[in-house]
Amino acid sequence: MNRRNFVQSLVALPGLARVAAAQDDAVIKVEVNLVNVFCTVRGKNNMLIGNLEKNSFQVFEDNTKQEVKYFTRETDVPVTIGMLVDTSQSQERLLDIEKRAADSFFRQVLRKKDEAFLMQFGAEAELLQDSTNSPRLLLDGLNSLRLSVPTGGLHPGPVPTLSSGAGTILYDAVYLAADEKLKGQVGRKAIITITDGVDTGSKISRDKAIEAAQKADCIIYSFYYVDYGAYGPFGGGGGGEGELRRMSQETGGRVFHIDRRYTIEDAFRDLQEELRSQYSIAYTPTNPKKDGTFRKLDIRVPSNKDYKVQARKGYYAIEPVN
Repeated sequence: MNRRNFVQSLVALPGLARVAAAQDDAVIKVEVNLVNVFCTVRGKNNMLIGNLEKNSFQVFEDNTKQEVKYFTRETDVPVTIGMLVDTSQSQERLLDIEKRAADSFFRQVLRKKDEAFLMQFGAEAELLQDSTNSPRLLLDGLNSLRLSVPTGGLHPGPVPTLSSGAGTILYDAVYLAADEKLKGQVGRKAIITITDGVDTGSKISRDKAIEAAQKADCIIYSFYYVDYGAYGPFGGGGGGEGELRRMSQETGGRVFHIDRRYTIEDAFRDLQEELRSQYSIAYTPTNPKKDGTFRKLDIRVPSNKDYKVQARKGYYAIEPVN
């Protein structure tokens, strides 16, 4: 399956088969009660801190201190990346820039065991390239990016009208990427959205998209990229940065605000550095129940007040995917 339409009607979502690590069950034994958290630490001037040790961290779950059981620096651990590109009318003039920058990113960041997939979203979401380690196949997918606008209405565009049907289904796309593509994967997982953050047609709410990402244990990185000229002579448009920030912060990622001074190439360079500067912290929770409740996480580096930990805000205590 190299290509598949993810239609906006989400009735059939549970049907996609998930191939987890079951093939390796005879070889790999996993302690299922471990909670694993990937995080980055920044100091003054937002500089990444990459030389911390296990005893530098404190972990709290629902305000109860936890004992860190395993700790590693994740500089070379494989990562699965889902790139979601907004192809609604408001992004038309940005697509060529995004293609070139994303191609360069894939060629530089993907290592032997890393994989990535590519989706576009507008009026509907479409998988352009399934998970692969091949930059060439990903470039083919990038070259097939095309506008996805509502078929109804006389003037479909970035500002929806009553007759234009669905506009931009950002939250649906994030949900699909997390629930259908990443939930059954193991290891580090990241979603990269390139968008102005405006959602005008999703059936899934922002909070449900966040929940799907948290349950899939994936981080959302948001590239806030706006072509203000697409919204007419008076500008305006965009305005979705706050929604993107909420999705990213809740899952341990961040927003890259792209403009003339901070280009998309700059953002991809900084993201690449961040992906290679993560820590992995694992612990066995003092509350062992798998009751589906949301557990709040707080990770600290108490030895230095200038250090800020970037990690997901919590997780759902559910049984692991088989």
